[in-house]
Amino acid sequence: MTLQGSLTHEEYCAQLLAETEKFRAIVRSADLSATVPTCPDWTLADLARHVGGAHRWAGTIVATRAAKDVDEADVPEGEGPEGEDAAALDAWLAAGVEQAVAALREAGPDTEVWTWSPVQRTGFWARRMAHETVIHRADAALAAGTGFEVPQEVAADCLEEWLQICELPVVADHFAERGEGLFGAGRSIHLHATDTPPELNAEWFLDLTGERLTHRRAHEKAAVALRGPLTDVLRVVYRRLPADSDRVEVLGDRALLERWLAWASFE
Repeated sequence: MTLQGSLTHEEYCAQLLAETEKFRAIVRSADLSATVPTCPDWTLADLARHVGGAHRWAGTIVATRAAKDVDEADVPEGEGPEGEDAAALDAWLAAGVEQAVAALREAGPDTEVWTWSPVQRTGFWARRMAHETVIHRADAALAAGTGFEVPQEVAADCLEEWLQICELPVVADHFAERGEGLFGAGRSIHLHATDTPPELNAEWFLDLTGERLTHRRAHEKAAVALRGPLTDVLRVVYRRLPADSDRVEVLGDRALLERWLAWASFE
């Protein structure tokens, strides 16, 4: 398993900065006490502390060349400012992501560090933090009632990364108890972005006929198909948009799609 991405290390670093700036813009302008619909135990301020804490944690792993997991309690300023002061949260988010990106750029993509995946290199963290921020910006946009769009090449790689993660044995084992009735003969899913150019190849075939998920980029007939704009397909896959939204179309075995969405979730 390579967890291979389609962007360069520098592109992931730049995207992490860009996504964090968009996230910060919401923090600066929205009601920080608002509940996040897709993370209902959190306010928008809680979400901001989670995002900023993740940046500082990953940045610490990279900067220190950590060979094992770093306890969150050992991350400098990892908890962020208390309360709902937008200016303080914004400044903390900005400083944290700048530190993380500086560490990632200095290390390059191939420096050996601890990750929770089989890929023990700094490039894993550049990609993971960029896409972590994309998805949590979707959460923030929902909380604030603002729009959400992602550059198509980034959205496609974000979706591809999630499918690669779901194929990892450590993740599949974590999800195993939810798998009853999901895998077996005839079970497959087709994800189809309807607004992308052919060269992006924004279609995925999810094969659930074995004991574990496998996937490939392909246009193939499946038991159920999810179709719609790429950003919306991404949001459905990450459970940031319901599959019965009028922004997407489901053709075929809807129950299978819903079962897979419930399986492929860290919730």
